[in-house]
Amino acid sequence: MQNCLECGEKIIGRSDKKFCNDGCRNAFNNKNNKDSSNLMRNINNKLRKNHRILSEQKFVDGKAKTTRSKLTTEGIDFEFFTSLKIYKNGAEYRFVYDIGYKFLEEDWILLVRKE
Repeated sequence: MQNCLECGEKIIGRSDKKFCNDGCRNAFNNKNNKDSSNLMRNINNKLRKNHRILSEQKFVDGKAKTTRSKLTTEGIDFEFFTSLKIYKNGAEYRFVYDIGYKFLEEDWILLVRKE
């Protein structure tokens, strides 16, 4: 017999069962998966907002062109991105999940979406 990982009650049923009911399973997973601090929560919120702003742009064949000032007006924070990719030709793309952007001349930005 095993005990529930959340409440410690004896588990009845399958031998590989870890929780006594769905409530305990949900409570256990919510505790373990919550953002551990305000810092993490705030960063994740900024990343989600950046992704939403980028995904609302008009993409044609996986590409779009816009200006830095337009994205800044919409509320994007260019300090927060999930990865940086530098290609052999020196082009530097910052990605927010599946959408990348590259700063071009003047105020222009090229957006690309990974398929």
